[in-house]
Amino acid sequence: MHIRFENERRRVIDYLRRIGIIRSEKVYHALLSAPREEFVPSHYREYAYIDEPLPIGFGQTISAIHMVAIMTEELDPEPGNIVLEVGTGSGYQAAVLAEIVAKQDSSRRGHVYTIERIPELAELAKKNLERTGYIEYVTVIVGDGTKGYPEKAPYDRIIVTAAAPDVPEPLLKQLRMGGKLVIPVGDRFVQRLLTVRRVGEDEYVTRHGIECMFVPLIGEYGWRD
Repeated sequence: MHIRFENERRRVIDYLRRIGIIRSEKVYHALLSAPREEFVPSHYREYAYIDEPLPIGFGQTISAIHMVAIMTEELDPEPGNIVLEVGTGSGYQAAVLAEIVAKQDSSRRGHVYTIERIPELAELAKKNLERTGYIEYVTVIVGDGTKGYPEKAPYDRIIVTAAAPDVPEPLLKQLRMGGKLVIPVGDRFVQRLLTVRRVGEDEYVTRHGIECMFVPLIGEYGWRD
C-alpha cells in the first residue's frame, strides 16, 4: 500500500514539475517526502493523490496538491526559517513546510508554528503530525489566527491557508524585516493570491498572483463567522 502511495505521489509531483508549477528543488523534495495520504480522512486515502481539495471535516478542506506547491513556491521558505501558518487544517501544509525549514538541512533547524481555530481539527492535525514524525518541528496552537502568534514573532515567513477580506494587520506587524507573507485575499467566492514582503517599519511591497478559491478566514481580522 505504501509503495502504491509513493508511486502515485511521485507521478503527480513529477507532473507538477514538468508543467512548471514546481520550480525549485526544495519544494519538489518536500512534496515528495510529505505523505498526503496520512493527512486525509481514512475513507479518502485512495484519493490522496488526485490533485483536488478533499474534505477533512468541520466544513474545511485539505488544499489541492498544486495549490500547496504554488503557495510554498511563493512563500519561498529557507532552512532555518521560523514560519507561522494560519489555518492548520489536517497538518499537511505544515508538514511540507517542516520538510524545508527543519529537515532538509540538519545544521539549520527552523520551526513551524501553526494556528487552527477549530479545536477538533487542531487535535486531528497534532495526531497526524505525531504519527508521521513532524511534531518535533511543528507546534499546533488553538486560537484566532488572524491575530497571529505574538509569542514567537517575528517570523521569517507567514502563510495563510484561508481567504481574507484584507491582509490582517497583526500578521504584517509580526513579519520580520525582509520577511514574506502569502495570503489569498478577496471575497468569499474568489480571491487573488498575494505575496507581501516587508521592506521597512511600515513599508510593504505586494505582488498579485493567481486567482484562487479558499474557505473563509474566520476571526477578528478576517470574516465574521
